[in-house]
Amino acid sequence: MSQSAFESPSADDLSFDAATALRPRVDGATFDLDVHPLWTVGDRPNGGFLLALLGRAAVQAISADMGTAWDVQSATVTYLAAPALSAAEIRTTLLRRGRTAAHVRAVLVQSERTMVDAVMVLSALAPGDTPRYNDLAPLHIPPPDQCVGLPPHTPEGVPVGVLVTTDLRLDPLTVPGAPGAGGEGPPVAELRGWLRFADGREPDAASLLYFVDAVPPATLLIGSTGWVPTLSMSVYVRAQPAPGWLGIRFVANLVSAGTVDETCTLWDGDGHVVAQATQLARLRFPDETG
Repeated sequence: MSQSAFESPSADDLSFDAATALRPRVDGATFDLDVHPLWTVGDRPNGGFLLALLGRAAVQAISADMGTAWDVQSATVTYLAAPALSAAEIRTTLLRRGRTAAHVRAVLVQSERTMVDAVMVLSALAPGDTPRYNDLAPLHIPPPDQCVGLPPHTPEGVPVGVLVTTDLRLDPLTVPGAPGAGGEGPPVAELRGWLRFADGREPDAASLLYFVDAVPPATLLIGSTGWVPTLSMSVYVRAQPAPGWLGIRFVANLVSAGTVDETCTLWDGDGHVVAQATQLARLRFPDETG
């Protein structure tokens, strides 16, 4: 990442739409792109950002094929290798097309090597409404102006570009390393807070694929290092989000054998659950790095 892009980002650097812009080829199913150097952790692109790129390609491919502007409703993505911050291509394949949904595979390729592989379901998404059944615990956190921003780097000093492109405010009780974080009792690996784009762009269905992975690892609260690369992730986009801040709860569930599973829930400005995600990631603790 260039120092100037990190310290003085341009409007294009901060623009989600500009950073996820694709150049379609004549076949309508293949897209060229440049992996942006700011939507990153260290010198590697953020996993949610990569999924958003694949989702945009799937949506554009379906729209070109069907003339229908559907959104990604669910995605299962496997991260095979970390793409370089350079030119890449996305290849899409229509697996199934129905009246109300389509299945699309999208792969990100560099130097003829598949780096990220996703299978997605596309459909029409409505705004959130009152669910028939909901067993999710509600999100109780202070308003954004009473929450805490994070510095754009890991505890080890590695630059985190997504904390430049994203305005993240954490509940003071879940700020890693802060005095009093976690409240009474043993530490809990859970982040709660608010997030939005730093340039003020309102959220939409396409951006939810990014936001579910746009926060630091919850395991920082139990002492892990900032190295927590995602191996695989499943995402459900439940509704078109209302304008405004997105509320987030990001929880680590089980840490074992060098891996952790984390779950994410996003609420929109009207209080509706608009996205959920579960991911499996590797991680380290300082006493294990040697």
